[in-house]
Amino acid sequence: MDTVIGIDIGTQSTKALVIDCHGRILAERSQGYRVDTPRPLWAEQWPDVWWEAMIQCLRACLEDPEVDPRSVKGLCVSSLYGGSGIPVDADIRPLHPCLIWMDRRAEAQVQWVKEHIDMTRLEAITGNGVDSYYGFTKMMWLKQERPETWAQTHYLLPPNSYINYRLSGEIAIDHSSAGNIGGIYDLAARDWSTEMLDALELDRDKLPSRLVESKVPVGGLLPSLADSLGLTANIPVVAGGVDAAMATLAAGATRPGNHVAMIGTSMCWGVINQSVEAGEGLISMPHVLNGGRDLYTFGGALTAGAAVSWFVDTFDGEDPTVGERGDAYERLELPARALPPGAEGLLFLPYLMGERSPVWDARASACFIGLSLYHQRHHLYRAVLEGVTFALRHNMEASKRQGSPLDSHLIVVGGATRSDLWMQIIADVTHMPVYTYRENVEAALGAALLAGQAASLIDLDQSLRHGTLIERAVPSDTATRRYDDLFSLYCQLYPRLKPIMHRLNINNPPESDPTS
Repeated sequence: MDTVIGIDIGTQSTKALVIDCHGRILAERSQGYRVDTPRPLWAEQWPDVWWEAMIQCLRACLEDPEVDPRSVKGLCVSSLYGGSGIPVDADIRPLHPCLIWMDRRAEAQVQWVKEHIDMTRLEAITGNGVDSYYGFTKMMWLKQERPETWAQTHYLLPPNSYINYRLSGEIAIDHSSAGNIGGIYDLAARDWSTEMLDALELDRDKLPSRLVESKVPVGGLLPSLADSLGLTANIPVVAGGVDAAMATLAAGATRPGNHVAMIGTSMCWGVINQSVEAGEGLISMPHVLNGGRDLYTFGGALTAGAAVSWFVDTFDGEDPTVGERGDAYERLELPARALPPGAEGLLFLPYLMGERSPVWDARASACFIGLSLYHQRHHLYRAVLEGVTFALRHNMEASKRQGSPLDSHLIVVGGATRSDLWMQIIADVTHMPVYTYRENVEAALGAALLAGQAASLIDLDQSLRHGTLIERAVPSDTATRRYDDLFSLYCQLYPRLKPIMHRLNINNPPESDPTS
């Protein structure tokens, strides 16, 4: 039976899986690693860590008794948003770690852009705004703070482009990764923006000239690598793209209006559309499927499941009566479920590491408001679930203001789906029935689906039927009315508390690197 491989280079782990022509997963393996954080607000990774993890995962999958390596007809790589990209020299050797999506060191560059660039024009061209999240501000930091590295840099390669080069020997960048850089990519033209590159004083020749759709093979698997893995030489290495869009594809999002919330450590909600008006704080890029026509517009919260884990570890983890960590969740879920919407007068802002869209504030911070002696741990636990869900709706409302149509139901994937309570809160806050998959749906599967399409094994023009959708929760009229009132209060909290948050913040971003 013919098969294909999907690979996802993640922030904390890499995963590989093998699927057949029906989308059935035959084997999967993952390998973990850490993010390097040499200074507060910095986050970087050397690409060899990704490569070695990927090779280990591939070997383990190909050794699985259900997989015949010679039956593999193609592979595709999804990857984390690589921010600056990997600076490589003329021999494609990495010169500096990749400044990944969570790195916030480029705050001084953000301020320069706001003071010197016509933001209306930048947003009109790129469909995006400015923040230290975006890769173009990180590129500016490299140029200004690491001039020797910049001078030697031949290309700046997103993670999947670098991995694809090592697999195939070919240099290319997919449109989703290029668009996600922001600032220097013309969203309408599907090309680099010479106007913005000149305005931002960034070098056009350091960007790959070959831009391709995510579904397009960039080259064939190198014979030497194929031999070492037991694969067939020259099978297509498909371009792939950004993991959030890949996971959305895996969840069945193929047409405008389809939207998916991925809630794990962080939260990412995205919708497929075909046009976008910038200015609402969301991120837009070509989708990984039909990228010449469709856009993927998304927003996210930095801490979602991480906020829940923080609460349980901080307020329940040292209780001598507590058993296993899983018991804490079970113990909190039951009494929290009995509470009315609003946790009897509590609201939680989930900005435990600053916040992304639509707030875009690295110095935003979290808070509970409404606390009294009456409240107990299960009240706070429910407030945390509700606060993260309000952050989800905050992004959805921004998308509606952009004019994006949304399907009448919401698909949720990720670790949050294990909580029935959370699924019900999401249905009530968003006014939408919530569906989840029985199977594990994530970015590596999206990559495998694109590989399957390139190998003519899977038709993605048809409705995806690789998983089983289950209706988990439907909105309650009474609860939705209460949550509407609470959401209005939630939206008022950040603007009113922002000045205090900034004065309290202990990690004010440095304006420059004093070691440079």
